[in-house]
Amino acid sequence: MKAWERVEEGKRQGRGKRKGRDRVDWMEVDEVVCLPRLPRVAVCGGTHGNELSGVYLVRELLKAEKKVMEKEEEEPLSVLMVLSNPRAMQQCRRYVDTDLNRCFTHAKLNGPIPDNAPYEIIRSRELNATLGPKGNPEAVDLVCDLHNTTANMGLCFIAYSDCDWICLHIFRHLQRQMPDVPMRYIHFDVSNKESYSLDSVGKHGFAMEIGPQPHGVVRSNIYTAMKVGVQHMLDWVRIFNSGTIFEGGCVDVFTMIKHIDYPRDNETRNITAAIHPKVQDRDFCLLHPEDPLFQTFSGETLRYKGNEPLYPFFINECAYYEKGIALSLARKRRVTIPAIRVQTEQQQRANEQEFASEEEE
Repeated sequence: MKAWERVEEGKRQGRGKRKGRDRVDWMEVDEVVCLPRLPRVAVCGGTHGNELSGVYLVRELLKAEKKVMEKEEEEPLSVLMVLSNPRAMQQCRRYVDTDLNRCFTHAKLNGPIPDNAPYEIIRSRELNATLGPKGNPEAVDLVCDLHNTTANMGLCFIAYSDCDWICLHIFRHLQRQMPDVPMRYIHFDVSNKESYSLDSVGKHGFAMEIGPQPHGVVRSNIYTAMKVGVQHMLDWVRIFNSGTIFEGGCVDVFTMIKHIDYPRDNETRNITAAIHPKVQDRDFCLLHPEDPLFQTFSGETLRYKGNEPLYPFFINECAYYEKGIALSLARKRRVTIPAIRVQTEQQQRANEQEFASEEEE
């Protein structure tokens, strides 16, 4: 794809222009960027069947939707509520056969399915058909996938783009509306084909990750933060679709740099240390070289041997023991986002015609 084509794609999708590993805005902040309307939004819970805030919230939203339908009230925004992994939810397990939230790469969605395929592989195809297809103009406009973490991370957005103006503006809106909730935007720098989680199926998407909460447990404060966050997200979409201009500004983005595993025995591969007490529960507190990182089971302190200070997150996440991840490390930078508003009908028709012309070519 040529450079000018990347800019045009950024205009359509609400993303900035890529330049190597860095991003630069394709417009000045005070210039209003016009983006397509967001008529269809999906809110998904239970992608991991033991992360219960999203499970119970989606169930509650489905009840509310039923009452609205009984009253024959018109909802200008189409909100699809999805319980992603019903079998895992029934068993209150993260997954049945394999992690559903790693099943949405291009290869897994489009490759052949063997007769003995894991349940989650089959379910990912069903979800892709319902919400996508991924990368297709028919995909839903925005996917919000609800997750819990055992780590002390507050409310986080996790997204594959640090220049998706829609996701960044929604995040900024929640920051303003929920000032008492610690909130961060985490960026996983992964290509669209290799993006692996459910939220990547939509034209825009993010995971809303909230903790700390033990898996298999629902805590009222965590559930409430998620519920309020989803309400503000849907309110923002309705306001955006109405034509309101959202001013530009800045957002701090944490780009994931690497994962660190626990120290392990060379022969048995059993872990030999736990997260150091000075690091435990201190997600997003800067970790400097030579800071304590692990404490061995014999009592020895092991120090961080990195070359630069980085921000740890997902510290001691329960579900990541099987993945060989003790914590992840991120680099923080400030991203400038432009003012945005919804396209006029005329602009949208012109955009659709341009897209159709490019498809024919």
